[in-house]
Amino acid sequence: MPAGPGVLPPFAAPPTEGRTARLWWGLGAAALAVALCCGGGAVAFVGMAVSGTQALNEQATAVVGDYFDAVTDGDYDRAYRLLCEREQDRESMLRFRNRLATEPKLTNYQVGDLELTDELEVPVDVTYEAGGSGRVWVSLAQNTGTGEFEVCGVGA
Repeated sequence: MPAGPGVLPPFAAPPTEGRTARLWWGLGAAALAVALCCGGGAVAFVGMAVSGTQALNEQATAVVGDYFDAVTDGDYDRAYRLLCEREQDRESMLRFRNRLATEPKLTNYQVGDLELTDELEVPVDVTYEAGGSGRVWVSLAQNTGTGEFEVCGVGA
């Protein structure tokens, strides 16, 4: 700095007031933008997961309902066609028909929600013609050719 009265320095000192406030406002705006983007992605992911689960449940309910409609109507050939390949290999159509014809007749059923565990299973509450009722579990498998669900076992 030059000596003497009234001499100005060559450069003025930069202002210091408000500098940290602008920095924090900028960081806050950036954090808000990141939160909105990531939060929107998380909401979209949850929405897709819920939507996918509902779609699986609808497909499972439809195929199980079709199977029990066929069994209730005595249309065992149609019920057999809804079985997975493994079950059809295990039991012939004739044997399947004969087995179902000797089992207690169903008068009503209520299909529950798909349970996503190691296996895809659907609970079904059934009412028998003789007056009893109970719950059976229907195992499902996905047909690798069509992608549709098939009944792959009915058990207590």
